[in-house]
Order: sequence, then structure tokens, then C-alpha cells
Amino acid sequence: MNKIIDANEFIRRNKEKLNQRYRLKYHLMGEYGWINDPNGFIQFKDNYHLFYQHYPYDAVWGPVHWGHAVSKDLVKWTYLPVALAPDRDYDRDGCFSGSAIEKDGKLYLFYTGNIYTEKDKNNNYKQVQNMAISEDGVVFEKYGKNPIIDVAQIPDDASKKDFRDPKVFFIDDIYYLIIGSNDTNGHGQVLMYKSHDLEKWEFVNTLIKGTEETGTGWECPDIVRFDDKDILFVSAQHMRHNGSYFKNIHASIYFIGELNADEGKFAYTDYYLVDYGFDFYAPQTTVDKHGRVIMVAWMNMWDTDMVTNSLGHNWAGAMSLPREVVKIGEKIYFKPISEIAKYRKNEYSLQGIELNGEVNLETNGICYEIDVEFEPQNAYEFGVKVFKGKSEETVLSYNCRERLFSFNRDRSGIGPKGERRAEVELIDGRLRLNIFVDVSSVEVFINGGEKVMTGRVYPDSQSVNISLFSNGLCKVVNFKKWDIGLE
Repeated sequence: MNKIIDANEFIRRNKEKLNQRYRLKYHLMGEYGWINDPNGFIQFKDNYHLFYQHYPYDAVWGPVHWGHAVSKDLVKWTYLPVALAPDRDYDRDGCFSGSAIEKDGKLYLFYTGNIYTEKDKNNNYKQVQNMAISEDGVVFEKYGKNPIIDVAQIPDDASKKDFRDPKVFFIDDIYYLIIGSNDTNGHGQVLMYKSHDLEKWEFVNTLIKGTEETGTGWECPDIVRFDDKDILFVSAQHMRHNGSYFKNIHASIYFIGELNADEGKFAYTDYYLVDYGFDFYAPQTTVDKHGRVIMVAWMNMWDTDMVTNSLGHNWAGAMSLPREVVKIGEKIYFKPISEIAKYRKNEYSLQGIELNGEVNLETNGICYEIDVEFEPQNAYEFGVKVFKGKSEETVLSYNCRERLFSFNRDRSGIGPKGERRAEVELIDGRLRLNIFVDVSSVEVFINGGEKVMTGRVYPDSQSVNISLFSNGLCKVVNFKKWDIGLE
């Protein structure tokens, strides 16, 4: 408890030192310091709880704690005290990622304890699985018999070091845990365990093995069960490039298939990117009381410049806008949560505009939502520019000839550059985009969430304009823009 008290006191004393320049308005960040993966995402006692990997003392990754926030609507968040701190032999070098489940009115957290075994921290460590319990969802007590799954319970064909990020779920009176791993030969995999009481766990099987194309190691596994299909999510390290795709060093992917819980096997047909942009990693889902599958992810990426830290702003990292995971036919869609609509203000709209060239709109901002539908006619490229200034712009465009949608941040300001592309087909000759802009982030939901692209950008404070453009004749069927305000 002393380390939790210390962390909370440090945050309280230092949070006024934050530089607000690139702080987001309707996305969750840490109160101070560093955050990464979402953890323990659950609806418990009428609140959505979201924990997150957190180093409160600096805007860099360090011995991670679990930060904690709650919300009634997944948009407006209230910070709670730090939930977990690395203070035991079994987690002394970090309380790594994990998940949550409710049992008998109590909230149970499952997390990985990281322990460095020698001075060479990159190569000498071990990881074990632990549990903490809370009556009120605020104060957590670590289980007296941790670790609940130790290194001795790792199968022979799995890494004895990379063994982390437990996701807990319940099927037919049995609790299951899936854990990220690798086979030590450069292939990611997921291990599966089961329990009847959350305390004693036994290994079931290696649930799924990757290939040379799907990354050298897997983290943050998650599973969603629909009526006729199961969806398995993993965050894959060092994915192999494939044409326009997998150009990030790491990527979150999902497999569509079928879970056989008894045998501990997941049979799949194919895998896909969760997000086709720059900054989306370690997604975690929960099923809320309305039966919706809600996903949130870390809206940054490993091995890239954390701009707010480089600038000395005393914070780094943010969460994505929560999105609903929906199965329509054989496809998985990711849709922005409906609750965001209640924060819309100052609607600006256009209809039936013939476009050939570029038009600056009579509206601007840095915190808003756009809903736009294009009909390209004879245009070969068209799109939207946001965060537009004298020499800056973030370009969201569609190439009709190549049938590619692009997110380009080469002129977005300071920070990482580049372009990401996604194959997109027009629907009845039209393209619809739902774009969420928030100070230093852009999220684009394409054709109702068939594909999504997310990226962090760091424009100049004067880059606030919005434009529409087309090379060739294009019709803007509908355009709506709302400011998003939480005040």
C-alpha cells in the first residue's frame, strides 16, 4: 500500500505541471506521466472501469502500475486512485497488463507480474500471473497465494520468459485465461488455462500458433464470442510487411474462427488488421449490460517518438475512442460508440456540393466530429484535410483508380510522418467517412466501420482549418460537422 500511496501523492503534487498543449479533450489520458495498454476493462456496479499501464513518475515507460478511471458513458472519465503498484516479490518490476471479471459482487483483477532475474533486463526476466480482489472496485488486495500461475506451469513449447497479459472469461461454469506467448522460434502463440474457482489453474492447451507472417511474439490476447463465430484478437510484435499493410513495427490483428474450449483450440479461416492506421495497440474488449461488445486500445505505438515526452510536457499516451465491435454477415465492423453523439454542439452542414479542386470550409476547430458522404463521379481522388494551416495539413483521401483510402501525416506538424493505406470499395458508388478529431488525434471510420484508421498528429496551434478537395468532379452528398464538448 505504501507504493500506491506514494504514487497517488506524487500525481496529486505534480499534475499541475502538465503542459496542456496536446492534451486531448474527449479521450482518456493519465493524470500525469506515462500510460500504455488498457487493462481490466469492465462494467461493474453501474460504472465502466478502465485501468491502464501507468508509470506515474515520468512520461516514459517505467516500473508500471495500474492507473484507474471510471465513466458512466465511456466518454467522460473520472480518475480514481492507482489500483496496483509493483510492491511484492512476484511483481516487483512491474504490474503488467491483464483483465477483470466480476464474481459474487466482487471485482477480480488478473495481471502479469514482471521480475528481472539479472542486471541484463532485456534478456533476463520471468513473468507470472497474479490476482487482486476488491469489494468496492476502488481498493484492491492482492491474493495471498500469488502467483496463481507460475513459470512451472508454462508448457515446454513456449517461452519461459514471455508469458503475459491474461484475459479472463467464463464459459459453462468454467473460468478460462488466455495468455500471450511465443514458441521461442519467432512465432507468436496463445496459451489457455482453466479454473473452477479463479484460484487454482491448470493448463489446457496452446490455443493457437502463429506463422512467420504474424509476428515474433503475441501480447494482450482477447476473445469475443458471437452466435456463430468467435473472434480472437492479439497484438503481434514485428509483423511482416504485406503490400500496403502491416507497415507499423507492431500491429493488432484478429482471427475469425471457432473456439473449442474443451480442447483449448481455436480454428480460424483468416486474419485481419483491427486498425489500418498508425497508432492503435493492445485493444481490450468488454461486454456491457446492453450486450454490446466495446473495445478500447492504446492510441500510440511502440518504437515511435512520444512527442509530448520529447517536448517535456510531463505526459505521454492516450486511449482510443471506445468503439463497438459488431458482426454483420461474415464481416466485423468497428463503430464509434453511440454515446459520443450527446456531446455534439454547433452543427455545421452542407448538402449536394459539386466539388472540383479544393474548398476551405467556413468552420474550423481542433475537437470535433465529421460525417461526410462523397459520390466521386469522374474524380480519381478526393477527400478531407484537417488540422490545415499555412504549411500543415493532415490528409484523408480516396484514390478511385487504386481503390485505396489513405491517411497521410507527412505535413501534419512535428512528430512521426508517413502514410497508411487500406483497400476500400465504394458502396453504391459512394464513400462515407466518420472522422473524430481531438487536439492531437484523428480516427477515421470508413463505410460504417468496415475499416478504421487511427493516428496521432501534432500540428501547430494555428492549424485549425478544414477543407474538402477533389481531383476531377466529385459530389459531396452530405457533410456535417459538430464540435465535441464535455463541459
